[in-house]
Amino acid sequence: MVNSEDILKMVRKMIGVQDAFFIDGAVIDSIVKIESKIKGTLGIAVRNDGLQKCLDRDHVICIIKDTSFRPPPEPTVLLIGDEDLVMGLEVIPSIREKYKESQECVFVSEDFVVFPNVKCSEKECWVMPPVSFPEIEEIDGTENVASCSPSAPSDYFLRKAHDHDDDPKFASILVGFDLER
Repeated sequence: MVNSEDILKMVRKMIGVQDAFFIDGAVIDSIVKIESKIKGTLGIAVRNDGLQKCLDRDHVICIIKDTSFRPPPEPTVLLIGDEDLVMGLEVIPSIREKYKESQECVFVSEDFVVFPNVKCSEKECWVMPPVSFPEIEEIDGTENVASCSPSAPSDYFLRKAHDHDDDPKFASILVGFDLER
């Protein structure tokens, strides 16, 4: 049966991983406190759904990655209105061509599109959804795997707490998972 240390060792061997370590207790409490104070741009609220999913798991790994780490398998940022209406999303490499050719969206940056014909009646919200992490999901004995990007202040806190420089080439990812019992 797989154990959490085996998973941590596997993650440390992934291309682009500079460091990987478990977080718990006081570190998680600090991250929750930091995230509760995050404000979005243009006065739009921020909701990090992925963070809560990760932190609800029995094991949480923090990965410090560089730019050679693989891209995310799904968008990590959404602009949501009326609860679940997608008004915009991050364009990751695997879906870039789809949106480049679309007449239904407008690129507002190199990696984010909005859908101008999608209107909401309520306030919109920036949402960081839980993102799959296939490398751990494929391991027999793991379940409820979720990853997320913490906010910039949480990222800074995590890197500084583990003696990593504040260098824009690096970023953190949290991956939460349970082991089958």
